[in-house]
Parts: sequence; structure tokens; C-alpha cells
Amino acid sequence: MSWIVLVASGVLEAVWATALGRSAGFTKLWPTVVFGVALVASMAGLAFAMRGISTGTAYAVWVGIGAALTVLVAMVFGGEGFSLVKVLLIVGLVGCVVGLKLVDSH
Repeated sequence: MSWIVLVASGVLEAVWATALGRSAGFTKLWPTVVFGVALVASMAGLAFAMRGISTGTAYAVWVGIGAALTVLVAMVFGGEGFSLVKVLLIVGLVGCVVGLKLVDSH
């Protein structure tokens, strides 16, 4: 259960990071609301997941999922440049996250 919550929390990290960028410094209401709700839910999920997953592994997986999805969303919807190198680096990041799951001792 901890791993499912951790993955969901990582997805929510990408949601709040994207919403933060779209909030224009907290001047746009709905992106700011989405940011706040997703941030609280993401942190709560991370805290819950850390009950059953070591801190270092949980945090690395959470950040990795959030970072990879944030970059992908920005490339697809946000006008960030697309390149094969970026895609390969994201694949490498996801591979490292999967590796952490596989070697976690819990």
C-alpha cells in the first residue's frame, strides 16, 4: 500500500509543480488553488508512505516521479523544448526509480 500511495504522491508533485508555474506568482486563482490542494495531498501521501518505506528511497522515488512527469507535461503542454536527450534522461531517471523500488529492503 505504501508504494501505491508514494506513486500517487509523486504524480501529485507534478500536479502542484505545474500548477505553481501556471499560477503566475499566485496571481491566478485556480492554478493557485490546485497548487495548494495538490501540495498538501502530495506531502501527506509522502509522509504516509514513509511509514513503510525508508526515507531515502521514498524521497528519491517521490522526487523522481514528480520531476519526470513535470518535464513531460512541460514538453507536451507547456512549450518546453523537446529533445531526444531529454527523453533519454527521463527514461534513465525512471529506471533509477524502478531500481530503488527493486532494492528497497522493506
